[in-house]
Amino acid sequence: MPLYINYPSWLSPQIFPGVKFLSLFRWYGLMYVFAFVTAFLVFRKQTKQGALNTPDHIVTDDDVFSFFTFTIVFLLIGARLFSVLIYDTTTKYLTKPWLIFWPWDENGNFTGLAGMSYHGGFVGGLLGMIIWCKRHKQPVLKWIDVMGVSIPLGFTFGRIGNFLNGGELYGRITTMPWGVLFPKAPLFSRSIEWVNEFANAAGLPEGTGLVNLPRHPSQLYEAFFEGIFLFVIFWLLRKKKPFDGFFLAMYATGYGLVRFIIEYFREPDADLGYRIAIDKDAPTYLNQSLLNLSTGQILCLIMIAAGMTFFTVMMIRKKKRTASQATTIKSSDKADLAASQKAGKSSRSKKKQK
Repeated sequence: MPLYINYPSWLSPQIFPGVKFLSLFRWYGLMYVFAFVTAFLVFRKQTKQGALNTPDHIVTDDDVFSFFTFTIVFLLIGARLFSVLIYDTTTKYLTKPWLIFWPWDENGNFTGLAGMSYHGGFVGGLLGMIIWCKRHKQPVLKWIDVMGVSIPLGFTFGRIGNFLNGGELYGRITTMPWGVLFPKAPLFSRSIEWVNEFANAAGLPEGTGLVNLPRHPSQLYEAFFEGIFLFVIFWLLRKKKPFDGFFLAMYATGYGLVRFIIEYFREPDADLGYRIAIDKDAPTYLNQSLLNLSTGQILCLIMIAAGMTFFTVMMIRKKKRTASQATTIKSSDKADLAASQKAGKSSRSKKKQK
């Protein structure tokens, strides 16, 4: 019995493959549009519920649109720069830096902004939100919190886009029944004993040549856990946050943790391999040790550490503020009591004089 799923042969990265001009439109780009629109709608719903209103300012749709536009520009810049600086192993961008944001390759073929780093988008988007809030004199952490609740559901479409884009960012090989034969994945020679055994265990047809082994659909794992799963949790907690900045800490920690775990099922970039490994010759298509860490996992550890540190600092500040307020109230109560006692003595004194 086959323990795998064939990647749909009719599915192309282009929405209208083979159609002149229309072939420029890709599922990946469309999913980005869906992602931004979804996040925008979730953000807008929260503002309609008064999440960002202050005594001095009622948030309008123009505010939300301006905030989103500014943030998206910075997000795209950060995502592209991180992709070039951290993940690209060629030197072409050093000699031709204009290609970083140029949607055509050196041969004039339209590629869009090929190569985007999530962690770069996170840093760029965060910077954009801070700058916008400072320029418009809005409470930074409140706005970032609302965005933190909005992002995950939109992120779901981004990972679906990876799946539709020819099955990029595929996972490691597996014999699980939901393993997928991705067309872009490298082939293995069936003459190698372990490959033949693995292929037989997955129920692949007998053969002697090259074989495509089923892999974890890690894009879909990420779409669910980094998207839908985190969104449900954040949405349920959105009105119960203990301090402003709570969802910034929660998002950095939550996304970092979930992504870190899923990276064990996702194959690292072949040209980068493991950044930290107990065995530098360990194959990337197999998870042989939890101590072999990819670039994405290292960046996730930084996110987790930053999120937890920020959470701890904000909780300490909240406790100090609460303690200070309690002390002020006690002092006020004592002053009121003293004033009341003094007034009582004065009243009794006047009665005696009469």
